[in-house]
Amino acid sequence: MIHGLLWLPLLLVFVLLTGLGWLERRRQDLYLIWAKDSELAKLDDSGAARLKNGILTWSSFEAGSFKEQDHFEIAKLELVELMSLTSGEAPLTNESQGRCRLRLVGSKKEMDVPFADADRARSWMNQLMRKARCDL
Repeated sequence: MIHGLLWLPLLLVFVLLTGLGWLERRRQDLYLIWAKDSELAKLDDSGAARLKNGILTWSSFEAGSFKEQDHFEIAKLELVELMSLTSGEAPLTNESQGRCRLRLVGSKKEMDVPFADADRARSWMNQLMRKARCDL
């Protein structure tokens, strides 16, 4: 009987990990549908973002679907800055890693897109500026 009680926590952990894996798989499947036909797309811990038809949209995953947070028209993009996520208005250096945000500036509007990885954010920054120049 003692041996059975020792295995019970392992069984509970297995069921919990299986459930979490199923939820993550569902989130990724919904993301693939949401990001279909996008020119640029990302999914990370900070949320999802896509560039489709000249509109950059970012969303968070809530209650089994992607809820749109905001959008920005790339044709009106004037400046993209890589900023720290938590320390106010401090820009990130080239060596910085970790969570950050892209500040999009254009047509008297400023918006922030969160990223879980600074390297990916730098890549997006370059691609968005290239897209904005092509659309002019």
